[in-house]
Amino acid sequence: MTTIHPVILSGGTGTRLWPLSRAALPKQLLPLASDKSLLQDTVSRLTDMPEMAAPLMVCNVEHRFMIAEQMRQIGSIPHAIVLEPVGRNTAPAIAVAALMLSRDDPDALMLVLPADHLIDDVAAFHAAIRTAADAANGGHLATFGIVAAKPETGYGYIRKGSPLPDAAGAFQVAAFVEKPDLATAQQYVASGDYFWNSGMFLFRAADFLDELQTLRPDILDASRAALDAATPDLDFVRLDPAAFEACPSESVDYAVMEHTRRAAVVPADMAWNDIGAWSALWDVAEKDCQGNAIRGDVMLENARNNFVRAETRMVAMLGVSDLVVVETADVVLVAQKDQVQDVKKLVDRLKAERRCEHLIHKQVFRPWGWYEGIDAGDRFQVKRIMVKPGEKLSLQKHHHRAEHWVVVSGTASVTCGDAVMLLTENQSTYIPLGTVHRLENPGKVDLHIIEVQSGSYLGEDDIVRFEDVYKRN
Repeated sequence: MTTIHPVILSGGTGTRLWPLSRAALPKQLLPLASDKSLLQDTVSRLTDMPEMAAPLMVCNVEHRFMIAEQMRQIGSIPHAIVLEPVGRNTAPAIAVAALMLSRDDPDALMLVLPADHLIDDVAAFHAAIRTAADAANGGHLATFGIVAAKPETGYGYIRKGSPLPDAAGAFQVAAFVEKPDLATAQQYVASGDYFWNSGMFLFRAADFLDELQTLRPDILDASRAALDAATPDLDFVRLDPAAFEACPSESVDYAVMEHTRRAAVVPADMAWNDIGAWSALWDVAEKDCQGNAIRGDVMLENARNNFVRAETRMVAMLGVSDLVVVETADVVLVAQKDQVQDVKKLVDRLKAERRCEHLIHKQVFRPWGWYEGIDAGDRFQVKRIMVKPGEKLSLQKHHHRAEHWVVVSGTASVTCGDAVMLLTENQSTYIPLGTVHRLENPGKVDLHIIEVQSGSYLGEDDIVRFEDVYKRN
């Protein structure tokens, strides 16, 4: 039995699923289709394949602790979690993974999967993987072509060529085709020779690196330099920032797959969806008798074919149809279902106006727990903070703000200057501006405190860290 190494790509931000998906908590880390996150589902659907090795994760450095925690929750111990200092698209990420795996075995088979796809027919997925492995063992770079359920203008297509003699069910790639107009998509689907381009691949590490050396040696050289200068960081592999930032940003399709003569396609009918917009979630969700897909505290009357997700409060809708409504603690999105591909335009406006709603939620997760904004005004800000048992914040100080902490529940160990004190429920302390301090939970239950900040500047970047168990800057 040939071992297959899953390579999970988790670098995206999922802007089309805003306001739930944000830069600090992107869609792959959210429970959108089940009680698990999309990332957890991606890893979990491979566990029944005995040929699968531990996953190699490639992710945004800012998401590292959430990814490690989500893997711990499902009992998965990654082969490695590789941290990208900046996003450089899929070709460099896959190159780094191939270089890592080839150190131990140049013939290692790599199954490259985005972290944010849905696949409902797992048996069909496993069968397609094994077919692709046969093609890869024959020297091909295999991709998975999704049997088109309908004419779709939002996907690129793959046209199949001749069958591969050494891998039953796999075909040579005749052409990669850009996103078509509707009439062309209808022709593609009717022909039976075109498949949606899934962005999933299986090949030998050495074969991919050989093709990259021929087609894009600049990407390979920069990726190798970033990996050679990488540093260990707790359970992570931190790529060298300067070398990786110098790498061209290119998708694996443009860099390799569209130019190699070794491309193969494995047609797969496995109820696949890349969750590219809120309407895609409506497509796959369970619906009531009126066609509504709802999650959370939702009340509908005379409403049809809506997608409604309520995170923090009740959403009531009366006499409306074909809407997407997504409610979060700080943003409510209301859109026509056929317009949700343009959500990215709203995100671009938020960026242009230097707002923060595309970056973070009101509740912001940290490796030690989370904090949530409660109130803010001129020269003050109030937060609720939760610290997990045994965890601690960095030893730090602020140049522009003082803080007052009130323990709501649990036990806090507080360092304030040279003093260390234990505080319990209803006790409080004051941290003067410029004083070195730390908050720690020495107990067995979650610590909850209320923090009142006051000062001339209350931004999160007013932190000078002296010591941090999580090795943050």
